[in-house]
Amino acid sequence: MAKLLFRFGDASSVQNWMAIDDRVMGGISRSRLRYEDAGHAVFEGAVSLERNGGFASVRSDAGPRGSPGADACVIEARGDDKRFKVSLFTDDAFDSLSYQAMLTPSAECWSSIRLPISEFTARFRGREVTGAPALDPARIRQVGLMIAGGQSGAFALCVRSIYLV
Repeated sequence: MAKLLFRFGDASSVQNWMAIDDRVMGGISRSRLRYEDAGHAVFEGAVSLERNGGFASVRSDAGPRGSPGADACVIEARGDDKRFKVSLFTDDAFDSLSYQAMLTPSAECWSSIRLPISEFTARFRGREVTGAPALDPARIRQVGLMIAGGQSGAFALCVRSIYLV
């Protein structure tokens, strides 16, 4: 059975998300998650590689978002031909281990992108953590969206919903 994590159908749906950009380490990238009147959220901003920067992200507040036995995270999205990451966190800490999977949604149309839980890799501050336990979907507490990987310039990722199946 699917567990809806977020449906971005009204302005209040983006209120409990915060930007965590490379500014935390001296960079100058900026991002935000805003509501679009067409009935979806937009993760948008600009990534700069200056001052050792190179990433922008937003993260939800913490809460019980886990789903025992889930085998995928599905995001309904439309992109701009850039690569993005979905980050799943299993605790409430700000600076903690995350599990990330890559997606490159079409700029042409909306699509439901299925990201198998088994493909989420453990990362800490951008680096892969070898030997970390596999993601336990029952323990998910926070969800994030990120752009990194040397992709400088403006970006926009439109999102209608995120859920576990």
